Amino acid sequence: MKLVIAIIRPDRLDAVQSKLQAVLDEGDNFRLTVQPVEGHGRLHGEVEYVRGVEVKPRMVRRTQITIAVNDPYVERAVQAIVEGARSGGTGAVGDGKIFVLPIDDCVRIRTGERGNSAI
Repeated sequence: MKLVIAIIRPDRLDAVQSKLQAVLDEGDNFRLTVQPVEGHGRLHGEVEYVRGVEVKPRMVRRTQITIAVNDPYVERAVQAIVEGARSGGTGAVGDGKIFVLPIDDCVRIRTGERGNSAI
């Protein structure tokens, strides 16, 4: 089991969801958590003008997607996110990052079921 965390541009969320649904949906819907986040990497916020004064935001708004997948689906999920989140054909600075982390256990609260089947 792996936890896939992706930080993407907010306007690419629909495309990423469509790509994930195409590779992960097997009769029931895949589980996905989405939350707004702020941060910066190589790309800093764009300069804005407020009442004629230049203001450069320190953080950039992004969307974080968190999805737990069983091992056979990890590479499919990562590729789907890359395809959905990439700007244009070749991508651009600020398209985001994907982190893949191991999961020791998963417990479905409703039934107490554990492990791969609980995802």
